[in-house]
Amino acid sequence: MAGHGKRMTHGVTINEVAREAGVSISTVSRIINGTAFVADDKRRAVETAMQRLGFQPNYLARTLITGRSMTVGVIAEDIVSPFYADVIRGIEHALLDTPYQPILNSGHWSTRHETRAIDTLIYRKVDALLLLGSTLGDDTLRDVAARVPLILFGRNLPGLEAHCLTLDQRGAAAQATRHLIDLGHRRILHLYGPASQQDAQERREGYRDALRANDLPLHPELELPGDFVEAAAAQAVTHLLDARVPFTAVFAGNDQMAAGARLALHRRGLRVPDDVSLIGFDDLPASAFTIPPLTTVRQPTYQIGQALARHVLHVLAGEASSLPDFDLPLILRESTRPLR
Repeated sequence: MAGHGKRMTHGVTINEVAREAGVSISTVSRIINGTAFVADDKRRAVETAMQRLGFQPNYLARTLITGRSMTVGVIAEDIVSPFYADVIRGIEHALLDTPYQPILNSGHWSTRHETRAIDTLIYRKVDALLLLGSTLGDDTLRDVAARVPLILFGRNLPGLEAHCLTLDQRGAAAQATRHLIDLGHRRILHLYGPASQQDAQERREGYRDALRANDLPLHPELELPGDFVEAAAAQAVTHLLDARVPFTAVFAGNDQMAAGARLALHRRGLRVPDDVSLIGFDDLPASAFTIPPLTTVRQPTYQIGQALARHVLHVLAGEASSLPDFDLPLILRESTRPLR
């Protein structure tokens, strides 16, 4: 038997919430469904009443009635990656004061896992799907876009350009490589990411563009896979050092691979930048605090996440929207120096 000071919460209805808050049933319904503007004082009264009564909205019923779940599916290749984590932080913050909630999942750099994640989120009736990178082919992505509003980051899908946010990865990579060339470096190792990733391909092409533009030969042995992770990059650099292949600088396709390269060099007694100059890509928060601080290309990850979330909100509201352009500046720090 319940005590006199505690209200039973089982089966609380919106009628009871409305009476407790002193508002109409339709006002409670609008707040729960997020379908219209409600004055702040009424919203606070309803939220207080729901908390006091222990009211839990029936989201499944709401979805069936409104056709909306008020959720946005977000799939990153790896949600614990420092790069994607900061993009996701921007998405979450942009959705905080809206009726929408993100549902996060990882694609794990795998078409099978990504397809499963997409199917699961669509089955859960997400109102839109936001892919942060993708391993899927264009035709498959068009099929997904026919099932749910689709927004892409890092992919340019013909026919869906208005909902794709792509940055000049190739130009930024060429700028980073040119910086090393301007410092006198000629044998520059490039550590590249997964071949399935468009941004990894574009950064590799940017590296090659800079070499060609400066009449420098392409050396296949100086292009090695690092899979966008520290361990693979460290292994690749170690392999090159074991093979006694000469190089004086490293352009890593992301900051994580730059960290792996630095570790491999350190273990062989090579100093950055005294012996080998090092450049990364992304400008992760920790990159300014490494020893030495890392020269890198800055991607405004948090702002990118915010822009993607705002675009989703406009799309779901049926409003015209366009995704912004972002510059990718080269941030000069102490990990590069002129070749002696």
